[in-house]
Amino acid sequence: MPDDQPLDAPSETLASLLRQRVAQSGDQPALTHWSGAAWQTVSWNELAADVHRVASGLLSHGIQAGDRVVQVSENRYEWIVADQALLSIGAVHVSLHVSLASPELVAQIEHCEARAVLLAGPPQADKLREIRAEQAAGLRWFAWEPVPRGLAGQRVLGWQDLLSGRQDLLAGSAAEAVASEPVPDQLAAIIYTSGTVGEPRGVMLTHGNLAFNMRQTLSRFDEHAGDVRLNFLPLSHAFARTCDLYTWIGGGSRLVLARSRETLLEDLAHWQPTLLNGVPLFYERMLRLLRQRGVAQRPGSVRQLLGGRVRLCCCGGAALPEEVYDYYLSQDVPVLQGYGLTETSPVISLSTPARHRRGSIGQPLPGVEVRLAEDGELLTRGPHVMRGYYRNEEAAREMLRDGWLHTGDLARQDDDGFLYLTGRKREILVTSGGKNVSPTRLEMLLNQDPLIHQSLVVGDGRDYLTALIVPDPDTLRARIKAARILLFSRRSALRHRRVLAMYAECLRQRLRDLAPHEQIRRFTLLGRAFSIEAGELTPKLSLRRRVIEAHFRAEIESLYGRSA
Repeated sequence: MPDDQPLDAPSETLASLLRQRVAQSGDQPALTHWSGAAWQTVSWNELAADVHRVASGLLSHGIQAGDRVVQVSENRYEWIVADQALLSIGAVHVSLHVSLASPELVAQIEHCEARAVLLAGPPQADKLREIRAEQAAGLRWFAWEPVPRGLAGQRVLGWQDLLSGRQDLLAGSAAEAVASEPVPDQLAAIIYTSGTVGEPRGVMLTHGNLAFNMRQTLSRFDEHAGDVRLNFLPLSHAFARTCDLYTWIGGGSRLVLARSRETLLEDLAHWQPTLLNGVPLFYERMLRLLRQRGVAQRPGSVRQLLGGRVRLCCCGGAALPEEVYDYYLSQDVPVLQGYGLTETSPVISLSTPARHRRGSIGQPLPGVEVRLAEDGELLTRGPHVMRGYYRNEEAAREMLRDGWLHTGDLARQDDDGFLYLTGRKREILVTSGGKNVSPTRLEMLLNQDPLIHQSLVVGDGRDYLTALIVPDPDTLRARIKAARILLFSRRSALRHRRVLAMYAECLRQRLRDLAPHEQIRRFTLLGRAFSIEAGELTPKLSLRRRVIEAHFRAEIESLYGRSA
């Protein structure tokens, strides 16, 4: 197949992409965002002018090529301007998600050896109040909204401070090359993702990685200036970063930043997008909403809910349920599933309007090589593969072997080149919202509590996390006695409201420093332990997850409001 042929090394950079787009599209509308009380639209020329001014401001505050600059912000105009400004001067954009807990933010800022931190405003600053002086040494702080209290004894500079930087530090106009023009193999971004043991890994992606992946993704679709792309996925993640942000610049469509999750339906109705990227949970929720309204079987109901003009719906981040695929296809709005990893910039394979199949994650992108190992693991190589993990060569060697990146996912490929995932080799679960979670990390934290003997975290392909908890019998007995809880049987102890409240508080305390998507929403207490004899534990006492989930299927389904 032609798509299997390797391509030459990437020649574009993310900085050159914007210049090309400005030269071609100039005064055309580029980006629409909510600005306080009204929608505001900027042209490509206006966007480039702000990028140029912020790049000058960063330079005037000592940010140089190669410096790591963290941004902790929700999607907004300033996020995009900062991203493009950092890329234009050769700095490295380290985007951290706003949902991260305070300890995780501090740890990742410290790990990437950040030179500066860009914040949305006070809520993000409040998460960093506990940062120690030695951790903040040498850091410069900026925020898009005023942070009067400062951080770590320093003043937090504002958006206007960057816009008023010394313009003489960048030669030429906003559409021209800057002095320190980056090259394709130069580091552009570090994006943190969870490893198999839960330790965050900083994926290093170059300009060439991201520009190549964007171009090859774009080659599968006919995107043009008349298209409207509504973005609601977080730009801090690789999916939206490449497939919403950089494809918008490369394709020249119009980008609209949704105001919030709460206003998404209003934003869809108002802007009538033609292009949408979403995770399976989004498409499932739209289907549930139509069913609640009693119009799911009405022809055209999905298209109307999504604004009336949508022509491309793409899905990534987790597996799309076949029932959802079938429904959207019946409504003549096929959801096109793709697949990838942060480590692959991120797209490896993609379905298209002309080539998509039930249960498939599509065909490999042009220039992206894939093969299946003897055990069925999907391997890939090409210009899309990361440089490595920042300050973690051992983990990089584990992922990159003999020139191939080992995805950790098991797959099969049919005679037409369509890929199908069949399982996961690594112990990482992905929620239906596309969030990566290391269950072993959570279980390790839970099992440290004296009340818990064993635990199993569930949530792969689901809306939220649940847990099977095996109580420590001696500790539980002592706590029940101390609390003077009257019980009639051992079984009744596992259902008593005060005992359940005791464990709910235990889970809350153990996971309090983790992100919202890593919290256990529901749990059940089991009356027996996992055992080797039942095939639930290996001889090394590691969990056999599939066996345990099969044995306790009824309990798990009840945690999600279903019957087994």
